[in-house]
Amino acid sequence: MSENKDLHAAKFVYDFTEGNKDLKDLLGGKGANLAEMTNLGLPVPPGFTITTEACKVYLDSGAEPVALRDEVSAHLDALEERMGKKLGQADDPLLVSVRSGAKFSMPGMMDTVLNIGLSDKSVQGLAKQAGDDRFAWDSYRRLIQMFGKTVLGVDGDLFEEALDAAKEAKKVTVDTDLEAADLKKLVTRFKRIVKAEAGRDFPQDPREQMDLAIKAVFESWNTDRAKLYRRQERIPGDLGTAVNVCSMVFGNLGPDSGTGVAFTRDPASGHQGVYGDYLQNAQGEDVVAGIRNTVPLAELENIDKKSYDQLMQIMETLENHYKDLCDIEFTIERGQLWMLQTRVGKRTAGAAFRIATQLVDQGLIDETEALQRVTGAQLAQLMFPRFDEQAKAQPVGRGIAASPGAAVGKAVFDSYTAVKWSRSGEKVILVRRETNPDDLDGMIAAEGILTSRGGKTSHAAVVARGMGKTCVCGAEDLEVDTKRRRMTVPGGHVVEEGDVISIDGSSGKVYLGEVPVVPSPVVEYFEGRMHAGAQDAGELVEAVHRIMAFADRKRRLRVRANADNAEDALRARRFGAQGIGLCRTEHMFLGDRRELVERLILADTEEDREESLRALLPLQKKDFVELFSAMDGLPVTVRLLDPPLHEFLPDITELSVRVALAESRQEPHENELRLLQAVHRLHEQNPMLGLRGVRLGLVIPGLFTMQVRAIAEAAAERRNAKGDPRAEIMIPLVGTVQELEIVREEADQVIAEVEAATGTNLKLSIGTMIELPRAALTAGQIAEAAEFFSFGTNDLTQTVWGFSRDDVEASFFTAYLERGIFGVSPFETIDRDGVGSLVAAAAKAGRATRPDLKLGVCGEHGGDPESVHFFHEVGLDYVSCSPFRIPVARLEAGRAATQSTGSDHR
Repeated sequence: MSENKDLHAAKFVYDFTEGNKDLKDLLGGKGANLAEMTNLGLPVPPGFTITTEACKVYLDSGAEPVALRDEVSAHLDALEERMGKKLGQADDPLLVSVRSGAKFSMPGMMDTVLNIGLSDKSVQGLAKQAGDDRFAWDSYRRLIQMFGKTVLGVDGDLFEEALDAAKEAKKVTVDTDLEAADLKKLVTRFKRIVKAEAGRDFPQDPREQMDLAIKAVFESWNTDRAKLYRRQERIPGDLGTAVNVCSMVFGNLGPDSGTGVAFTRDPASGHQGVYGDYLQNAQGEDVVAGIRNTVPLAELENIDKKSYDQLMQIMETLENHYKDLCDIEFTIERGQLWMLQTRVGKRTAGAAFRIATQLVDQGLIDETEALQRVTGAQLAQLMFPRFDEQAKAQPVGRGIAASPGAAVGKAVFDSYTAVKWSRSGEKVILVRRETNPDDLDGMIAAEGILTSRGGKTSHAAVVARGMGKTCVCGAEDLEVDTKRRRMTVPGGHVVEEGDVISIDGSSGKVYLGEVPVVPSPVVEYFEGRMHAGAQDAGELVEAVHRIMAFADRKRRLRVRANADNAEDALRARRFGAQGIGLCRTEHMFLGDRRELVERLILADTEEDREESLRALLPLQKKDFVELFSAMDGLPVTVRLLDPPLHEFLPDITELSVRVALAESRQEPHENELRLLQAVHRLHEQNPMLGLRGVRLGLVIPGLFTMQVRAIAEAAAERRNAKGDPRAEIMIPLVGTVQELEIVREEADQVIAEVEAATGTNLKLSIGTMIELPRAALTAGQIAEAAEFFSFGTNDLTQTVWGFSRDDVEASFFTAYLERGIFGVSPFETIDRDGVGSLVAAAAKAGRATRPDLKLGVCGEHGGDPESVHFFHEVGLDYVSCSPFRIPVARLEAGRAATQSTGSDHR
């Protein structure tokens, strides 16, 4: 718990004048920032915030805290006194909005209700007070529509269909062309829908409206779409949401009113300028829903220069105050500007790197804070391919470049199909007129999102940017027909569901068919094909270069690569690897060498076995010479043979068929029969827990010593050639120190023989993989015989959980994730409580025995951003991962070393 929350544990409601931006845990992001803007003297409509603590009590018990109603009443009384009007009074009603506001932004995932306080009586007073019947009835129909869907659970399509019917009857296309009489009829129709679907009348008591709306916002924390979004963004499920009750200001009072969303910098590129959308005569939901196409924010200068100038000044104030890109919602009511929300804005990966370095150059933040403003996940996005500019593809449409990337897939027109096809292995593009929160499943499943409506602040754009999904919005020339599952492009060509399309989220272009892709410039930079400072490097590469250089200066963890050959090793070195943390020697036994392995397995005598090992030795030595040359001067950890031997033999079913066919045809099959007998002899019910790793080295005489000799001779050859080989020999799957002692004794003898024969001092270190629970629990003993530990977290996760990774991820992990048993797969991010606790305990025990024990990790967790932070915390020396994840690991190691709890840019 935060100190702030402890201090105010019994208080459930705060006026906007009481809070500040540091109370996000208690007031949620929206409430905390409304309070902060109020403190800054900006024009914020008065209101109050119900805390996340009240929400948690409600969700835990099913009832509001006892004190909540009285606190809300007291704050409502104060609000009414300040505004000089009563909630929902007949002659001049106070109206309020009820909005959600969690600690972390969850755009569109939870509920909002506007215009609370309107009723059959107060709508007349609002019309009189505003001097505008149309405005009053438009506000009333919006309330019934929102309240019916959000609070009473009425199908929102029923309201939309009634609205479409009203426009069709009037022969108009937009709702602003409906007159007061039309809207009055629509209100009657909406109330009938509520009665029929909810089994009750729309409530006329304004306090009942507000209380029910508050409960609905609490309950929206646990909707399916909110849970899915939290899982996707790794937001904890126990935070709850605050509720903000704010006096209404109206953007739908005519052409001198409107609503908009603004960004202090472009959230797609990071460039400074005037970015955002504005919609005249509208309420806020019209903008984010993408139902009506907006005008660029710059147009506001021509529409209402006074409000525009004031908004620009406020935006500068907020960016300098928050020292970051700010996302702002505002309303203009008859020429009066009101600020409804600000938050640190979501941004694309490229924008995150550019903005971080821009703010350093402006002196608003230092390099340490800049490093916290970017993430490894964002860097990974920047390494994705892009469309080939040299391709002859011609765009058939163009929309707003909402979230960059190159996405290719089959067009699908609803969320269900996107998920279904994606699970079948298809790559899809979700095509919609506009998205809404119910489309989240499909957006996650799709390679990219294309909409014909909406702008950079629409639901599709905001959510896509947050997820790092390619998105093109507002492609108005494309006619999307979701019912007929087709899209018509200019010129009349029809794209049917299943046709391949390509979308470019950086340019907004839409193409028919598959457009070829080329490597990202960021990958070219890491590979040394583009140098920072070069004329064609571009500001993105410069920004990445600056932040990576700072991360490398600050990080304590070294970063190695998982690589098994010279080509991968050289690539890893270009990507910044500081050695090889895992060379899997089993990958060297494939291809043409499989026959030699078969001979080894089939050997009937010691002489036959020795002959096979002698044949393998020079091949292994050649592998290691190439590897040590590629990584000269850097450590190379070579893991001795790990998988079960039967993996090098043919499939038992195929071999059985071959033997049976040969016998039926009376053809020679002696070798196949011997192979089949060997497969049967080596067959195990659970081979990953059977004869593999160190057990092979103990049961198959000469196998491990052949590999050790090959390593030693290769190292000696490199050293005599004036190279600097730094080989480390790793014994896999050790469960007890006695196993390691036996293998080590044999290895030390071989190394001594090679040193004597070559006249070299090799200084080869010998260690082990910690990948079994027993090894972790007896690490203090094992450290007596090991100079280093490398945690094999893939196998350790399997053995701790009792999971077979190859089976469980496809069988029940999806259900576990959906039901919240996992927040994320334990194979993707390390399980801190279980697997992580064993890693921490083993590291501590190992170093207690051997203080200079080198500690690393070589499972793919070594390239996972969150896991890298854990490995830093428990004091490992290095992480090792696949070559393309090395930059991510370097960045996250730097972030871990400079971690600031004050930074969280989800």
